[in-house]
Amino acid sequence: MSRALFISDLHLSGERPGTTEQFIRFLHHEARDARSLHILGDLFEYWIGDDELEDVPGDPLGRQVAQGLRQLSEAGVAVRLMHGNRDFLVGERFCAAAGAQLLDDPSVVELDGERFALLHGDTLCTDDLPYQAWRHTARSAAWQREFLAKPRDQRRVAVLGYREQSKAAVRAKAPEIMDANAGAVREAFRKLDVMRMIHGHTHRPAHHHHRVDGKPCERWVLPDWYERGGYIAVEPDAVRMVQFGEV
Repeated sequence: MSRALFISDLHLSGERPGTTEQFIRFLHHEARDARSLHILGDLFEYWIGDDELEDVPGDPLGRQVAQGLRQLSEAGVAVRLMHGNRDFLVGERFCAAAGAQLLDDPSVVELDGERFALLHGDTLCTDDLPYQAWRHTARSAAWQREFLAKPRDQRRVAVLGYREQSKAAVRAKAPEIMDANAGAVREAFRKLDVMRMIHGHTHRPAHHHHRVDGKPCERWVLPDWYERGGYIAVEPDAVRMVQFGEV
């Protein structure tokens, strides 16, 4: 079929095997009939480096997911992967194992003559100043080089600590601070020169209509996979969101 599928915020981890099972079923069924699958960040709850793919003492979840994506790619579905705020250390080694191409954030793709901006979505949440400061640090080459040089066990302990700090910070913030900023959204439409946008990160699935410089624009926000899961399908004559039952 000439449809493209988009997912994000699966947050796969060993603690939630039901979500991983749901994802593997998705790869074998809905995704198998698509021309492309775009994963717009946070495929994993966390990723401490591509050496997780090593047999011992690597993460079997990472290998299972890479294998599933590789099978999809070999079936003729183009697999595209974008970094999220949890799995920005996914690298070329994982992508090679998964048969996936790493996408820049943001990217613009043309589907059936329409241009779509693709983002993880965290760069739109400009009101969350502490997170934006952390993002700037963690995406720097120097920070990543230093972090990846540490032993794997130390990296895992550090990431688990970051997760707890993040949960505490989220509980202390007003919900609107963690949503996309209207001005940042308008600026992204202008900068990327598009009228359609797809992103995740906020865990607030929706279809928004905007007017930017007099032009009608639409923004699709992907569902997360914590409880339900789902995807957006871009087809020749429509864009639609599909949400599953509870994971």
